[in-house]
Amino acid sequence: MINAPGRLSGATIAFDLDGTLVDTAPDLIGALNVILGQRGLPQMPVDAARHLVGQGARNLIVKGFAEAGEPLDEAQTVGLTEQFLALYADRIAAESRPFPGLEDALDVLTAEGATLCVCTNKSTHLSLALLDALDLTRRFAAVIGWDKAPTKKPHPSHYVTAIEAAGGTVGRSLMIGDSFADVDSAHAAGAPVVVVSFGYSETPYRELGGDVVIDAFSELPAVAARLLAK
Repeated sequence: MINAPGRLSGATIAFDLDGTLVDTAPDLIGALNVILGQRGLPQMPVDAARHLVGQGARNLIVKGFAEAGEPLDEAQTVGLTEQFLALYADRIAAESRPFPGLEDALDVLTAEGATLCVCTNKSTHLSLALLDALDLTRRFAAVIGWDKAPTKKPHPSHYVTAIEAAGGTVGRSLMIGDSFADVDSAHAAGAPVVVVSFGYSETPYRELGGDVVIDAFSELPAVAARLLAK
């Protein structure tokens, strides 16, 4: 059910990217598997390795190699992370897709008057490359990766930067995410948080501290209107 027109007028809604807007695990793990294969290590099925995604490229490399039985030292980690990022950029949206119902939800939020932005610890250039490939960039007033903020999430300055870059105010804003970093960044800035239950958190979603947990994007417009009405 669509809310009355204008219910979200003046609101700014920020979204995390990996594990919130887009299921990027297939391409991230695919790039990891190329590197593992080059070193004669066993590759990881996507479904079994989703828990490795969501905390940055370096963490993915370190945990991925550890689970494959080859812990890395710092010098190896740096070099392999650079290699990983190059491989990932080449396949940025080969298999990555928006989560079900996302685009319909964005249509409703925009029709209701909300301005949308992206607040992600992914680098801005990779974020834009992914969103461009999926024809999603046009939906967002700003895309703020870690390199466009004073300090990345969970610091509140990242969230504040994203909201202000979209022309909004934190006092009438909302964060949508799937991790402690998303929750902590927005809450520290004084904004409510909706947690999606289909992301990449290793912690149970209802233990992340969000104000509301949703299981599908079809729930988001009504939840956003309720939280922002407060």
